[in-house]
Amino acid sequence: MKFKKLELTGFKSFFDKTTFYIEDGLTGIVGPNGCGKSNIVESLRWCMGETSAKSMRGSGMEDVIFSGTSNRPEKNFSEVSLLIDNIDKVGPGQYNKLDEILITRKIERNKGSKYYLNEKEVRARDAQTFFADLSTGAHSPSLISQGKIGQLVTAKPVERRTILEEAAGIAGIHARRHEAETRLNAAENNLKRADELKKQQQKQLDSLKKQAEEATKYKEISKEIRKTEAGLYYLRLIEIEKNKKQILENVNEQDDEISAIKIDLNHNTELLNQENAKLAPLRDRKLESLAKLQKINLDMTNLEEEEKRIKKLSLKLENALETIDSDLEREKSISLDASLNEKRILEEKDELLKTEKLFGNTEVEINENLELSKKDFFQ
Repeated sequence: MKFKKLELTGFKSFFDKTTFYIEDGLTGIVGPNGCGKSNIVESLRWCMGETSAKSMRGSGMEDVIFSGTSNRPEKNFSEVSLLIDNIDKVGPGQYNKLDEILITRKIERNKGSKYYLNEKEVRARDAQTFFADLSTGAHSPSLISQGKIGQLVTAKPVERRTILEEAAGIAGIHARRHEAETRLNAAENNLKRADELKKQQQKQLDSLKKQAEEATKYKEISKEIRKTEAGLYYLRLIEIEKNKKQILENVNEQDDEISAIKIDLNHNTELLNQENAKLAPLRDRKLESLAKLQKINLDMTNLEEEEKRIKKLSLKLENALETIDSDLEREKSISLDASLNEKRILEEKDELLKTEKLFGNTEVEINENLELSKKDFFQ
């Protein structure tokens, strides 16, 4: 198994998609300072699971994204893909039957990193374990950078042991051992928590047993109380029966008394009816007297009203007589004047009759004379 191809997009100084083919034999990267040689090695380490931004010469992991230049804008993501040749079928686990394995790491601003194995998303731990099983990784001693030789010479025994384990191909086993120890510790913690829960449940069980005993005692006491209450109810029932008999006897006695009272009441009712029968004529007479009295009062009222009306009429008549007397006096004076006028009118009438008669005679004479004149004219 060997690295076959490395592809970079937006990683540090590589804006465009850049592909590096790793051929058989020794591969060297040369160039002037600042051309990106270290960025290629760092992209390989980053793809294999590097988590330290400081070792990537940055303050944060997003610093690996192309930050832009005066001629090109910044990118929002960075992606590195590593193609591994597995023609020898020595790959770890489930990837052993594949001819090629593609590992990709992609980071976006404000979203974090994602890992893909053959375009299937996996955890960062899965990718790191994959490379550890291949006796390599982000911190593999085969990746020798500037100052690395000096670090190897001055390395501590523990650091040298790590280098030797990676060189011997057991780093993956060590990583899996560490993971197994972590799981074992987690299992032990779970067992401790299970023991604590068991103790708590045992305490709860003891408490429940006490409660069950108390409940049993409560049931027994409740049973005794119910028996006692039943006895009390029975005694009260007997007492109630006695009281009921006494009450019934009292009721019978009271019924006898009521019957006697009813007999007396009926007798008194008959006597009252007889007295009412005797009083009936008196009531009729009283009613007749009241009717007569009412009629007399009505007649008196009518007489009083008639008397008032007569007085008013008498007063009106007196006033009318006074008016008539004054009218008679006035008529007398008028009658005297009328007599004189009548006499004068009669005299004038006689004169007019005389004049009319004289006028009629004159008219007859004129007509006769006219007729005579006509006759004379026509003759």
